[in-house]
Amino acid sequence: MLRRPGRRSAATAPLGLDLHQAKLNLLSEADIFQGLTATDMQEIERMTTMTSARKGRVLYSSESQGEFLLILKKGRVQLYRVAEDGRKLVTAILEAGSVFGEMPMLSQRMADSTAEVLEDCMLCVMSRSDVEHLIASKPGVALNIIHLLAARNAELEEHLESQAFQSVHERLAASLLRLAGDGFEIKSVSHQQIGETIGASRETVTRALGDFRAQGLVDLSRSRITIKNKAGLAAAAHSG
Repeated sequence: MLRRPGRRSAATAPLGLDLHQAKLNLLSEADIFQGLTATDMQEIERMTTMTSARKGRVLYSSESQGEFLLILKKGRVQLYRVAEDGRKLVTAILEAGSVFGEMPMLSQRMADSTAEVLEDCMLCVMSRSDVEHLIASKPGVALNIIHLLAARNAELEEHLESQAFQSVHERLAASLLRLAGDGFEIKSVSHQQIGETIGASRETVTRALGDFRAQGLVDLSRSRITIKNKAGLAAAAHSG
């Protein structure tokens, strides 16, 4: 579990870069800090902690205590809930730039879900008091957070709609395109994890991926899925 953030960071800097300059460089890439001045960024650098997390680490769960905001700078994190019968429902797979954590004022609570690292991550950690200070003193930060959360809500609504009205093949095709982003390779995500995201069993996902491979849409290996035909996959995502 992550500890409550302190006031300074011991982030590992790239060769030749001062630790704090490296941290500033990472923070300046975050969507919620866009539009801020160099002075603003220096202040934020002093109130944030940089930390790394390996694949498989649970950043927080429903039993976690504390209030802090996490900004994903590198890697991938999945948010999920576990039903009483043990089934896991993945509610989001977060990419770099995502904001998540225990922030009741932003309608986010750690008690609602578990956050697990899918790919080795670099994160910024901020306490609730520091986030409240930023929102009160820098309206641009508040607007950026609102935009990010609005986009997250839109994605969740789209996800729920697809679960209700789309076939497994349609949901799988859309999920593969989303996971690949601008690239063509999907790594560090198992068939089981994809199934938990689209509401299907691992076996069903494996069969559907086999169908896509037979159609020349994807190539499969032990550790990755390679998209060979994005246009064809996009058509499969809207075949209904």
